[in-house]
Amino acid sequence: MSQLAKPIAMVESGPERVRVDRSALVFGVLALSLAALSMGLAGWAPLGFSIVTVFLFAGPHNWFEFRYFLSRMPARWGPRRNFFMVGIVGAMLLTVTFALQTWLGQAYHWSAASWLNMSAVWSSLFVGWVATLVWLRGRERKQRDWSWCWPIALGLIAVVWFYPLHWSVALVYLHPLVALWFLDREIKRHRRSWQRAYRVVLVGVAVMLGALWWHLADAPNLAGTDGLSMRITHHAGGGILAGISTHLLVATHTFLEMIHYAVWMVAIPLVSLRRMPWKLTSVPIARKSAGWRRVAIAIMAGGALIVVILWVGFAADYPLTRDIYFTLAILHVLAEFPFMIRSV
Repeated sequence: MSQLAKPIAMVESGPERVRVDRSALVFGVLALSLAALSMGLAGWAPLGFSIVTVFLFAGPHNWFEFRYFLSRMPARWGPRRNFFMVGIVGAMLLTVTFALQTWLGQAYHWSAASWLNMSAVWSSLFVGWVATLVWLRGRERKQRDWSWCWPIALGLIAVVWFYPLHWSVALVYLHPLVALWFLDREIKRHRRSWQRAYRVVLVGVAVMLGALWWHLADAPNLAGTDGLSMRITHHAGGGILAGISTHLLVATHTFLEMIHYAVWMVAIPLVSLRRMPWKLTSVPIARKSAGWRRVAIAIMAGGALIVVILWVGFAADYPLTRDIYFTLAILHVLAEFPFMIRSV
């Protein structure tokens, strides 16, 4: 009896295995194709591609990212209360201080030294906040001690004060890569058969990045001298990373940002949600009670309204809206850290 059942199981599992392998192949081909297209556009017209991608995807990707975090937030915190309280309050306070620092600096025409000092102060608070989250995460299990985070934090704070501008630029380039971490965790959780294809995609993205650097290493600096072009160039490290073509810097940053947008808007919903993003059946607080479900609906509807407002603002005054967006969007950057730490 068992010997008859075994071949039948093997026959029945064959088509399923082929189907899964094909889905992984489709995922890999589509991901590499999108990355190649993004690399080509970023290298060919970095400023124009940056403007278009921010206009189209900056707001929507924040909505998708917030939707993902909402589905990962437990309805009852229990012993994790301190962790989430530090995460939420810290992210909001850091966002407020970042925006206040930007406004005060522009309003009172701070000197370069004042900007550097205030930037170092904010970055030090940020490092301390992340270290506190790591330490709290380690305390959740008795056999785990993550107090090693404190000497590392002190070392990073020293780097912040010695190289405040380079630290800021490093965060700009590292932030898009965080989305790849979340995608890796979701594939391990929901689509294990895609892991090999995903590794190939990561290698492909690295090769494309290398090809972009090789091709643009000797490219002349971007010719744009208007206010918007200068903002985009400065955001990518122009004037800070001396001796590197601004064409290369903007192309690299735009390419990584497009990868970031694609991961949050396409790949992660495809892998983990498995349903329409506006359906809140996977959101813990929405299942808690009818009242909390209405709260979740209101939050997501408010996020959608902000996306529309951003599009209107970009269409009316792109440079101003871009400045406001990148000042306040620090909140979504900070929100990634508690969930990234909890995934370890």
